[in-house]
This record gives sequence, structure tokens and C-alpha cells, in this order.
Amino acid sequence: MSSREEEPEAEKSFPHKKKRREDVLRYQKDFDRVYRKGKSVGDRYVVVFCLKNNLDHNRISFLASKKVGNSVRRNRARRLMKEAMRLSGMRLPCGYDFVIIARNTIDGAKCQQVQKSLESAFRRAGVLKEVK
Repeated sequence: MSSREEEPEAEKSFPHKKKRREDVLRYQKDFDRVYRKGKSVGDRYVVVFCLKNNLDHNRISFLASKKVGNSVRRNRARRLMKEAMRLSGMRLPCGYDFVIIARNTIDGAKCQQVQKSLESAFRRAGVLKEVK
């Protein structure tokens, strides 16, 4: 067995170690479909778009526009949203596409504040299963 064939086993045993390529929403046609047909919910720090994708896994994307600030602030906003998702322990149902967009109010926010904002948005969108 080559090392390439062993990689999926390692990913299955440590699912939070690294995002797999198929778990990220990438193509413009998919974004357009989520924006056009999906449900959007805004909160203080984030806007969440969600739409069923008929796959056995979720695809998620974190965005920050130039309204948030320069590249340093946009990258911090994306890192903050990713970390808030990781720490929250939210149980999202499988088979959805999520686009999470940072609002300009996220600049200077703490991780706990963004975490509460994400949970609130997912709950109002009707996709949050359980919060630990």
C-alpha cells in the first residue's frame, strides 16, 4: 500500500485536523446558486447563507469583503469565523452548502462574540441541531 492510499484513513480518524478539499465551497456557480436559492440570516457580526446540496457532506466558505477593511483585517475576520466555528461544537446537519460572510462590525470583535453571533444565525436559519 502506498502512503497516498493510507491518507484517507488518517483523515477519517482525525476529521478536525485539516479541511478536505471537497469540504470547501469553491466555484462561482455554487456561490451563485446559494445566493439565489438559499436562505440568508444576518446577525451582528456575520451573514449566513445556507442551501441543501444533495451531497453526503457539507461545503462551507468564509468570506470578508473590502468593506471589512484592508487585507490584514479581512484575513483576521476569516480566521476569527473559522476559529469560532471550530470552538463552538455546533452540530450542523449534513448535506448543506454554507456561505458565511463577515460584516464590517466584526473588526475588533472577540472570538466569543463571533461564536454567539454564528450560533444565533444558524439557529434562526433552522439548521442548528445542538449546541454543546
